Amino acid sequence: MAADYYSILDVPRDASQADIQKAYRKKAREHHPDLNPDDEGAKDRFQNVQRAFDVLGDAEQRKLYDRYGPDFEQMAHFQEGAPGGGSRSQWRTGGGGGQYEDIDLSSIFGMGGGGGGGAGFEDILRQFGGGGGGATGGRRRRRRQAETPKGQNLEAEVNVPFTMAVAGGKTDISLRRGDGSTETIAVTVPAGIEDGKKLRLSGKGEPSPYGGASGDILLTIRVQPHPFFTREGENLQVRLPITLPEAAAGAKVDVPTPGGTVTLSIPPGTSSGKKLRIKGHGVPATKKRPAGDLVATVEIILPPELTDKEKENLAALSDKYATSPRADLRF
Repeated sequence: MAADYYSILDVPRDASQADIQKAYRKKAREHHPDLNPDDEGAKDRFQNVQRAFDVLGDAEQRKLYDRYGPDFEQMAHFQEGAPGGGSRSQWRTGGGGGQYEDIDLSSIFGMGGGGGGGAGFEDILRQFGGGGGGATGGRRRRRRQAETPKGQNLEAEVNVPFTMAVAGGKTDISLRRGDGSTETIAVTVPAGIEDGKKLRLSGKGEPSPYGGASGDILLTIRVQPHPFFTREGENLQVRLPITLPEAAAGAKVDVPTPGGTVTLSIPPGTSSGKKLRIKGHGVPATKKRPAGDLVATVEIILPPELTDKEKENLAALSDKYATSPRADLRF
C-alpha cells in the first residue's frame, strides 16, 4: 500500500503551503544521504520526502492527490474521458465527477498476460500526456531547485597586478572549503576592474546539503600598485622620465601603454611637471564606456654625477636667465 504523502512530511491534510515547505526542509535535512552516510535506508527515505514535496508543494497536483490518492496522475487522466471503445457502463459518477472503475488495461493496450510486445505503462501514459517525465518533470525539477536552499556562499580576496586589472587576464585563487580541503579555481579578470570591486563566481561556493544549487564565491579584487602608473577613473597617469637635453631641445620618446608602445613628442623647452595627453590609451573601452586617456607627467632626470665643466655650463645658463622660477610661489 502506497505511503501517504502527508504522513511522510508529518503534516496534517489541511496544512498550509508554508507549513509543507517548512516540513520538507526539516525532513530533507533529517534524511539526506550525505548527512547519514552510515544509514543505508536514508536514500530511500530522502527520495520519498522529495516525491511527497513534489506533489504537495504544487497546488494543482495536491488537489489531484487529495482526490485520487497516489495514483492521481493516471486517474486524473482517465477522468477526462475513456480510451476509444470504452462503454459508459465502465464509468460511474460521484460527488464532483466520474471515477475510473474495472477497466482491464491489459485487454485495452495489450499489456502483460502473454500479449507480447505491448507498450509499457509509462509509454502509454506518455502517449496520453500523462506522467513519466517530459515537460512536467522538467518543470518539477526546476521548481524543486528554486525552492531548495542553496549552498553557502564563500568570500575571498585575490591580488592582481595593476596591468591585469587594466587590460584583463586570468589568474588562480586557492580556496579553503568548509570541510578543510583546498581547491584551486581559475578566475577571469575583466578589463578595467577597479580595486575593491567584487566578482561573483556562480555555483563555485559550497554545495547544498539538501540537493539544491551550490552557493557562489564573492571575490574581492585587490589591485597591486605599479612603480610608474596610477589610475584616475578611466584615465591612466604615468611618470615619464626624460633627460635634460631631451627637455631642452625636444625629442620623440617611446611610452608603454595597455595597447602597446606609442611614440610621444616632447616639445622643446619642456619643464618637469608638464602633462602630455595621449588620447584613447588609458583603460580600454567596453560596451558601456569609451577608452580613457594616458596622461604623461614629465620628470627631468639629471645625470647622477656632473663634471666641473658641466656644472660651470649650467651655472652660466642660469645666469643668462636670471628670473627665478619660484618668483610667484606663495602659501
